[in-house]
Amino acid sequence: MSLDKILSIGGKPGLFKLITQTRSGFVAESLLDGKKITVGLRSNVSILSEIAIYTLEAELPLREVFQKIQVKEKGGKTSIQHKSEKIKLEEYFFEILPDYDEDRVYGSDIKKVIQWYNLLHENGITDFSNDDEDASSEEE
Repeated sequence: MSLDKILSIGGKPGLFKLITQTRSGFVAESLLDGKKITVGLRSNVSILSEIAIYTLEAELPLREVFQKIQVKEKGGKTSIQHKSEKIKLEEYFFEILPDYDEDRVYGSDIKKVIQWYNLLHENGITDFSNDDEDASSEEE
């Protein structure tokens, strides 16, 4: 499953898998407990494939940050928990992404990235390649 179907919903913990669209929104399933919820169009929803992290040069797509974590951890879960001290989280993130913009990437952002990575890993979602790149390379 690609990150195009994984959602973060404002005010709700964890991540959600998009199940289907409805006239008034969509139905999503929690990756934390498997419960299905209906989400209205007015909810603050972010698709993980659309999220990027600020670096000093440009914005790096979240999937690429996940790939860097995956390489560092050799495919396993992170060696640090998202509830660790802010300074430890920043040190860990600096190892993964040495040029991240410390002024625009907050401790809460780092916590979310680590928490989301571990949640995706627990649910067997570990392919963070870009589906668009895969499709274009197959055509050639």
